[in-house]
Amino acid sequence: MLSVMSSGSERSITGHVERSMRPNILFIMADQFRADALGCVGGYARTPNLDKLASMGWLFTKAFANSAECIPSRVSLATGLYPHQTGVDLNIEYTLDPDLPNWMQAIAAVDYRTSLFGKTHLHPHMGDIRDRLPLMHRYGLQTVDETTGPRAAAVVRSNMTELWEQANVYAAYRADLDERFTNRPCVVRPSPLPLEIYYDSYVGRTAASYLDALDVGSPWFCWVSFGGPHEPWDAPEPYASMYDPEQMPAPRPRKFGGAVEGLLKERYSSDLYCPALTGSDIAAMRANYAGNVTLIDDEIGRILEVVRRRGELEQTVVVFTSDHGEMNGDYGLVYKANFLDPAVNVPLIVVAPRLSEGWVNQTRSSAMVELMDVGATLADYAGAGQSNLTRARSLRPMMERRVSSHRQFAVSEFAGHTCVVDDLLKVEFDPSLQPVLAFDREADPEEQANVVRNALYQSQIAARRDAVAAFRAATPPPVSS
Repeated sequence: MLSVMSSGSERSITGHVERSMRPNILFIMADQFRADALGCVGGYARTPNLDKLASMGWLFTKAFANSAECIPSRVSLATGLYPHQTGVDLNIEYTLDPDLPNWMQAIAAVDYRTSLFGKTHLHPHMGDIRDRLPLMHRYGLQTVDETTGPRAAAVVRSNMTELWEQANVYAAYRADLDERFTNRPCVVRPSPLPLEIYYDSYVGRTAASYLDALDVGSPWFCWVSFGGPHEPWDAPEPYASMYDPEQMPAPRPRKFGGAVEGLLKERYSSDLYCPALTGSDIAAMRANYAGNVTLIDDEIGRILEVVRRRGELEQTVVVFTSDHGEMNGDYGLVYKANFLDPAVNVPLIVVAPRLSEGWVNQTRSSAMVELMDVGATLADYAGAGQSNLTRARSLRPMMERRVSSHRQFAVSEFAGHTCVVDDLLKVEFDPSLQPVLAFDREADPEEQANVVRNALYQSQIAARRDAVAAFRAATPPPVSS
């Protein structure tokens, strides 16, 4: 069994210790997991464990990533700052400054035992990821078994790839990825990795083993961060064959009324984001994606069972979300990097502990939420302070009925473009704040008609432009010390 790396600051406490009233925190994150992939919202993948969590807690149906790619979205989640404040609004080579306050440090500072299993993407994926253990400790994460996403795992060493090498499957994994991305990235076929050490299985089972062996003591925070269902479409058997492609729902069509402008125009002119796909190709992708979603759900069930056996489930905050979505053939597109709902609408489930005053669960909420709000919510339940720089807002006051609303609108930023979403409209603005895309969210939930040039919407779009300008003025980049 490969060892898990810990900092010297983590205390192991044995024997009976009276439990603090502060809850444990289980933060579960996936990568490229669409909001509508959940079975409980009518998705075509079976997610019984996540559905159970949603029935126990709060399901937020209007949660939006702060950016449309991994790194900027995750940096905003960590810092509570928008991409225009961090200077990161694309996937670039970037290391999060550990001197910039984050909520993980805040949770560790109030004597939580903190841990991470899986992907952070808060620093460049290169070399041996274990070399960044001191950086992880400075981020506030004490026990760490970090992995990369599936692509980077072919070239970046970790405990996981060490295990693959010992099992004599690492060379086959690298060869499989190389063939896919040399010839046809959207090919669908099972991974050469056996299920037991497939990357999502590795993350889930390593986290479960850690929690199972954790001594009773001060409350714990455990971040479980799956690399899937991010492409490639390589769910292992038996999940690769779990769903019949012919039973998959048809993708959202590309019928756009009005001009195609902004980021979408760029995506449609790109062979990377808009490859030649047949209906069969898309059906196969969606079936394999669904299999990976169910695999992750099964691993979540494994972890939750460990927490239940520990007698801690009702004393634990459980949160599930993703950094962004996946187009998966909708509109003929793959990956993300645009502001359509399949790319930026993310799942968000929050189960409050019964320890909490004003405990209220079993709610489906249509409140506007930003991904960065997750960090503020976790810190709030931990009783941890937050940096005065953060723009994130805890969901706890709304969940405990102390306030009636959360945000007027949600903001997502990518490649200099800004998207503002509210209950009525979604509008994309280019770097000069000119509107380039707009959807009527009530009349057109499938985002088929661009109304940005429609005379009936001009006053509403102008009001959103003013709101974005005011938002930008109120959120300048933090001043360097």
